[in-house]
Amino acid sequence: MGFFDRLAAYRDQGLAALRIMTGLLFIEHGTMKLFAFPVPQGEGGPLSTLMLFAALLEFIGGILITIGFLTRPVAFILSGQMAFAYFMAHAPRSFWPAPNGGDAAILFCFVFLYLVFAGAGAFSVDNRRKV
Repeated sequence: MGFFDRLAAYRDQGLAALRIMTGLLFIEHGTMKLFAFPVPQGEGGPLSTLMLFAALLEFIGGILITIGFLTRPVAFILSGQMAFAYFMAHAPRSFWPAPNGGDAAILFCFVFLYLVFAGAGAFSVDNRRKV
């Protein structure tokens, strides 16, 4: 049995690490819009209805993903949000994701889509509820 075959025994923990770090990074996007923390996002001032909705999804959804609660339905919603954000805010700037600043939106979209299929992994509220 090879090294990488032995690592397969830790698949659920690796999935949990991906889920937790993704959730924490996503929370930060929400706090930037809602609380200007760690830095403000945008021009400041009151958020438009669409931006407020996005910020709440990022903040609350990020918390739920981090703790692994309702992971699959929340990840489905957040994946759609990131696809919408990419095509609304990034794609009009350029065809290419790196120059248009949309590479993070694409990555979030597909990590969340993966979580829809893979579930929460270890260390999640979802798995505690099954016991």
